[in-house]
Amino acid sequence: MTGFVLSDMLARGGTLALLALWSWILLRDHRTVLAARIAVAMNVAIAGHVLATIPNDPFPSMLNAAFDSVSVTTSAWFYLFARAWFGDERRIPLAAWLGVPWLLAIVVLIYAQGSYREPATLWLQLVLRVSMAAYALAGLWIAWRGRADDLVEVRRRLRTRLVGVIGAFVIAIVGLETLVSLGALPDISRSLIEFGVTALTFAFCARMFGTRRSDLFGPPQRSAVEHGTSSTDYQPLVERLRAHMAAEKPYRDEGLTIAALAAQLGEPEYRLRRAINGTLGHRNFPQFLNSYRLDEVRAALADPGQREVPILTIALDAGFGSLGPFNRAFRDAEGTTPSAWRDRALADSEIG
Repeated sequence: MTGFVLSDMLARGGTLALLALWSWILLRDHRTVLAARIAVAMNVAIAGHVLATIPNDPFPSMLNAAFDSVSVTTSAWFYLFARAWFGDERRIPLAAWLGVPWLLAIVVLIYAQGSYREPATLWLQLVLRVSMAAYALAGLWIAWRGRADDLVEVRRRLRTRLVGVIGAFVIAIVGLETLVSLGALPDISRSLIEFGVTALTFAFCARMFGTRRSDLFGPPQRSAVEHGTSSTDYQPLVERLRAHMAAEKPYRDEGLTIAALAAQLGEPEYRLRRAINGTLGHRNFPQFLNSYRLDEVRAALADPGQREVPILTIALDAGFGSLGPFNRAFRDAEGTTPSAWRDRALADSEIG
């Protein structure tokens, strides 16, 4: 066994060990959190890539095909992870999950062709690589666009670092795998990826292990003690914030930013971020604004005097930019549709 081959096997073994450890910790401590469960699935897909790309195909063909099929779903899981963790989505629409079976279906079709040099197979491989890159880019976009609204300091810093690197690495893997599949690079080139995967996995795990668990996958509402601040430190600011939100209703401005709200209060932005996250427990700024918007909407929907006012009008007046985001926020909060909630609330008021 040459030194290069030995190094390659050690890198793969180290990667698998780190992925297994990280997955076990996630399942042990956060198995009820959607983002954590998706992260475990993504780890399994990465492990599949590590095993599927071992030189000289040491596994039986069916087993190697299984590893390969699992591995191509990595970017789809990355996209879902970005939505669940960075977007704080507790319910991801069914359509978003279709990326996993879509990628699996393409791989099955490729294996069904038999020959890797058939025109149909080459086209399927192109569709597969483009789809994988698209999901990676979509995950990167989710991480990038929400960075200003993220109230969890550790997570906000990780957005442009680790996740950017992970997304870029997924794209690099797609490119290299495409070149290997087309014969432009030797199969041994895949080993170069594994050294990068090992380094990236080690760096990611080291960062995760050094971060408070509540900052990683904490519940949507967290206490100030978990954040490491005393409630009394920011209580005066919180009281002024609540009074300002009640009197001026700035949340009705659909374009309100945390920087603009901090300017209205005459406070540094970092203090407002810590007050909203550490004391009030919100993990992102839209979540904080929507709590006020939904309170106003609920009051209007339960008011018999506004029975004839369209729900869309009420939502827009409260600060929601369109019906789609409003419906999602309302369903997440109440578990039902606004119209069903209104009917029940008005019926209760008539009984009372």
